[in-house]
Amino acid sequence: MKWNNNVKQQPPSNRNRYDVDEYLDEKISLAHFRHCIKYIKRVKTPMIAALLLSLTGSVIGLAGPLIIQHALDVAVPAKDIRLLLSMAALLSLSIIISIGFGAIRNILVARAGQTIIHDIRYDLFAHLQQLPFSFYDSRPHGKIFVRVVPYVNGVSEALSNGILNFIIEILNILFIIFFMFQVSPHLSTVTISGLPILALFIWIIKTRQRRAWQKVSNKNSNLNAYIQESIDGVRVTQVFDRQKTNGTILDRLAAERNNAWMGAIYISNTVWFTTETISQIVFSFIYVMGAYWMNPHATFGMLLAMGNYAWRFWQPIINLGNIYNTFVTGMSYLDRIFDTIAEPVLTADIPEAQELPPIRGHVSFEHVTFRYSSEKTILNDISFIIEPSNSVAIVGPTGAGKTTIVNLLSRFYSIEQGRVLVDGFDIMKLKLSSLRRQMGIMLQDSFIFSGTIADNIRYGKLDATDEEIHAAAELIGAHTFIEKLPKGYHTWVTERGGGISHGEKQLIAFARTLLSDPRILILDEATSSIDTGTEQLVQEGIKILMKGRTSFLIAHRLSTIRDCSKIFFISNGTIAESGTHESLMALKGQYYRLYTAQYTE
Repeated sequence: MKWNNNVKQQPPSNRNRYDVDEYLDEKISLAHFRHCIKYIKRVKTPMIAALLLSLTGSVIGLAGPLIIQHALDVAVPAKDIRLLLSMAALLSLSIIISIGFGAIRNILVARAGQTIIHDIRYDLFAHLQQLPFSFYDSRPHGKIFVRVVPYVNGVSEALSNGILNFIIEILNILFIIFFMFQVSPHLSTVTISGLPILALFIWIIKTRQRRAWQKVSNKNSNLNAYIQESIDGVRVTQVFDRQKTNGTILDRLAAERNNAWMGAIYISNTVWFTTETISQIVFSFIYVMGAYWMNPHATFGMLLAMGNYAWRFWQPIINLGNIYNTFVTGMSYLDRIFDTIAEPVLTADIPEAQELPPIRGHVSFEHVTFRYSSEKTILNDISFIIEPSNSVAIVGPTGAGKTTIVNLLSRFYSIEQGRVLVDGFDIMKLKLSSLRRQMGIMLQDSFIFSGTIADNIRYGKLDATDEEIHAAAELIGAHTFIEKLPKGYHTWVTERGGGISHGEKQLIAFARTLLSDPRILILDEATSSIDTGTEQLVQEGIKILMKGRTSFLIAHRLSTIRDCSKIFFISNGTIAESGTHESLMALKGQYYRLYTAQYTE
């Protein structure tokens, strides 16, 4: 997707902002239509059934004016009560059948619409699960969320009722024209004479209308992004007393959204207003022409029938105007949805990707250079070899590239220059699932999902038994605090681990990683939020976990890495120093200064 504010392409640094509009092409994409057809094909059976029911009911209903004309022009003058009652019964039957078919049709379309919503939302969510970290790094999460729920809901009407009704209304118009010409070709010509004017008007405003609804979509997205950000940061907001300022920002974003909405509604209503105006003018001309120009050829029954058909003719035209408005609105949402689905999975498997067999844990970086988007180089020609079962600690100043190294090993980002090998296999040529299955990764953000403590630990191994979960928690030192909770391992925690401390969340996340029994272990600041007493327990668990595994540790607490086989000091995207703790201390270089500064304060 292209991201833009005021139509100009934004640099990557500006993308992750709630007040930057997303840019979309003004022309409707044919690729999006193909996507629509793909989802509609999945519900073709109920859609075809609904179409047939609608058309049958419509044809039966269109017989009504002819029945009325026959009753007024034949049965009434002849005072044929029996014929009049027969016409009344036939008219009632046609109305009942038409309404009944319409009701069944509405049920079928509603089910089809919900199926389409489900399929689009599932595909969108599944794709979001596969997108690389870079996608989320450069976009406010609120702008992503709005596509999964509100926008998908917004396209339901356009893809189910909208497309089906469009076909039905077009066919209805053709049927009505046929019936009208059976009554009076001259009056029928008057009825359809307003169509070219309406078509010209819609053609003139179509681009402006699409642009208006795209603006609504942008402002909705901005508003949602800011609300999401404000909720996530509510503690900081209250600490710094930012409520009033935040309220002012929300008021501005809400006003921009409301103004955009009213502008779009104004344009959309001009379609309805123009259609209604033309239809009423045409409707009046039918009676004028019938009463004065065609006298005495026009009978009362003919005028009544033509008036009925004229109303029925312009009603689908009005409906088409409403469908067009719905479609334009829906397409502004579909643009967002389908462009998200079209986002490339940069870490996706190549077609010839191979399965990674059970590994020993040999890791090597060969001349790896990496940068995030077009920003400065983070890693510059990094090369090293880690033998199986060895442990390496990665230390250095903030922003030096420590986490980037393990992110590339985990294939969270694609490697564009150089190679990363695991047991001699280039990880970019492996099936990602087979690589991740043999890696245990604990990131700095110890995310806890809504559910029980046991559910969160079991996330590392979905088929784990309760005994295995308890053993992992005991090894890492989490068992004691879990047992003190009201329901122990069955205690329910809320989103992001509400109700337990940050250190306890890290212990749960560590047990989850341990449970996965990886061959390569990555701990990114694994003990950053654990107190000194708990850290001693964790260190014992780490030693047991690291035994026989290739391990990568990133830590600011240098006491946790003294026993590692090798220590890398990263500076300015390169390995400035490498060796054991003792050798680096003897070197009295950057590692020595960092270590002594930390423990002599």
